[in-house]
Formats: sequence, C-alpha cells, structure tokens
Amino acid sequence: MAATTFAFRAMDVSGAATAGELDAESKAAVGEQLRQRGLIVLDVSEKTQPLKIEELLTRWKGPDMRELAVFSRQFATLVASGMPMLRTLHTLEEQTQDDQIREAVASVRADVEAGSTLEQAMERHPKVFDRLFRAMVRSGEQSGRLEDSLDRIAFQVEKSDALLRQVKSALMYPALVFGFAAVVLVAIVAFVIPTFVGIFEDIAKENPGESAALPLPTQICVVASDALTGYWFIIIPVLVLSFVGFFKWKKTDRGHELWDRFKLRLPAKVGDVIQKVALARWSRTFAGSVSAGVPMLQAIKLTGETAGNVVVEQAMDDVYDSVKKGGSIAGPIEENPIFPPMVGHMVAVGEETGQLEHMLAKIADFYEAEVDAKVKALTALIEPLMIVFVGGIVGFIVIAMYLPMFSIYDKIG
Repeated sequence: MAATTFAFRAMDVSGAATAGELDAESKAAVGEQLRQRGLIVLDVSEKTQPLKIEELLTRWKGPDMRELAVFSRQFATLVASGMPMLRTLHTLEEQTQDDQIREAVASVRADVEAGSTLEQAMERHPKVFDRLFRAMVRSGEQSGRLEDSLDRIAFQVEKSDALLRQVKSALMYPALVFGFAAVVLVAIVAFVIPTFVGIFEDIAKENPGESAALPLPTQICVVASDALTGYWFIIIPVLVLSFVGFFKWKKTDRGHELWDRFKLRLPAKVGDVIQKVALARWSRTFAGSVSAGVPMLQAIKLTGETAGNVVVEQAMDDVYDSVKKGGSIAGPIEENPIFPPMVGHMVAVGEETGQLEHMLAKIADFYEAEVDAKVKALTALIEPLMIVFVGGIVGFIVIAMYLPMFSIYDKIG
C-alpha cells in the first residue's frame, strides 16, 4: 500500500507539545513511530491533498451504487468465511474498483486497527456509508451476525440501484431528444433567422412601394433572434444564476419541502410515478432496517430520513411519535394521504401477525413493479409529445420566415 501523509500532534513526558507530519501506511503506524520516540500521541489525521477537477466531480457524484452492492456482498462472504477483520478490509481495499469506496475502506481499516468499531470507522465517511448502512452494520456487530446484516445491505443497495437505473434509462431518450432539439432551435434562432432578416431588408429596399410590415409570427421570431444575438452576454449569466439560485433554494429546508410537494403534483402521471418511486424506496428501506434487527424507533427514523421525499419523512415523524407513545405503526400511515390504503392495510396485517418485514418487502415488490409499468407508459407518452412539441416550434419558425416572402412576391406579381 502506498504511504500516506499524516499530520500529528503529540507531547513528550515533560508536557512539551510538538506537531508535524509523517509518511506511513496507516494511523496505527504513525502512532507506533511516535511512541518509539517516547512521545504521547494526541491526534493523528490524514493530511488532505488538493483535489483535481475529475476527483471533485467524482466526489460530488458519490460512489457507484453497483460497486457498493458488490463491496457489501464480498464483505459478507469474507466475514462469513471467518477471515480476520483487518485482512478482510485489506482484501476489499485491493478488489474494489470505485476510488471513493477504496479510500473509505483504507481509512476504515486504519481506524479499526487503531481500536475503533466498524460502525464508528464508517461514520467518518457518510457519503459512502449512509446512516442506514451504518445502523445495519452496528446491529450486525451487536448481534454477532455481521455477515447477515451485510447481505441485507447488499440486497438493499442492489434494489435501490436497480430502481434508480430503471428511472434514469427510461428518461434518457427524452432528455437527449430535448437537449438536441434545444441546441438546434438556438442555432436556428441565432444563425438562420438573421439571414432571412437580411433577405427581407434587401427585398424591401428593391421594392419600396410594395414593402409592408412583417407578420406577427415573423416579428416574434425576429425579436427572439435579436435578443439572443444582441444580449447573449446578459441572457447566459441570468440563466446560470437562475439555475444556481434554484439549486441553492432547493437545498434549504423550506425549498426542499416545497419542491418535493410540487413534484408529487406534476401532471401527466409524472407525480404518480414520483410517489410510487418514493413508496418503493420507503418500504424497501423499512423492510431492510427491520430485518437487520435495527431497533424499531431508530428504524422508523432512519427510514424517514432516507426516503428521499420530505412528505414521506414527515409522515414517518408521525409514525415515530405514535410508536413512542405505545401506538401502532399502521395508524398514522392509514391517515396520511401520501400512503395509498393498501399500504396501511398491509402494514396493519404485518403488525398483527408479526410479519411486518415480510409485508413491507411485498409492498416494495409491488411498487417496484408499478414503477416499471408506469415509467414505460410515461416514456411512451412523452416521446410523441416531444416530437409534436419540437416539430411545432420548428414549423412555426419556418412558416414565420416564409410568410413575408410570400406576401411580397404576391404584391410584386
């Protein structure tokens, strides 16, 4: 393993403080070197290096979910085989393809070697190991069945990744068509329309007595072209600032809540698909938490925080309050409109029969199948609508450009 630079703080037996940097393979190696010098270690931390643009983009995107699922499967297999934890982590570090996961595993191995629990070591890397992941690992450590918890984590990550990829793949074609159409329309407005405007002006000069005001559709296109070509240095910064402002607003608590509620009300069945995606993720996460042995109140809290929608999170807050007071899980769910009646009934049956995990898994399977069907139907609807929309705009521009020419030629004739 390549040496890493660590910053340290320590003091000698007389109490004099010292600080510096050391190159070593792990924090434990740094501590050993300092102890050999007769120093008392106060703090050891990995020195951060400036990131390249590619690394920044990768870190912003987060780890690959498929690689995380493979990592969890391999982790469970190695733990079940009886391999020591440090050797297991070293093996995983060498086999993992994702850079973020590899760096996180290397850091986890160093922390475990220094005496931390696996869950405590993972807590330093929330982008790779989220709260649900860590809670399930902690439950596995405490129950002595870590391999089972890791298997459940892998299943959870695989299902979440499959759901996300399903939605992304369905929306990829419409997004590409819309992007290409936008580029073509900008090129027409910026370069083609000015050419026609020059032709109109030449015809008007040659036939001053026959000239007439441009038709309204042509005037609209000319104004749009003049604005784009004459004020692009204002339009582009305004668009960029608008996007940045929107994403910053969406990150605020109020903005996040309003945006999530707005998405659920989108027309053309889009809001319905978003609701079903949220319900599939919620039920799968809840089932995974319960099956891993996470305490119920903690499982409810984690499920709400990782559901991906504020409306579902607020609904789980009501469930949390109900269970904390000795009430049921199904009661608040049946009263909240975000959950269809079927969900409340199945959760109630699961509570009464002691099969809550099984019922939640059935709900997840149902809504994942529903998302598949709805996304295919939505894609089939969006594609012709986009073709009509783009064709309508292009047709409008073509007609607008030829209307004045027809009018002038008629008068000349």
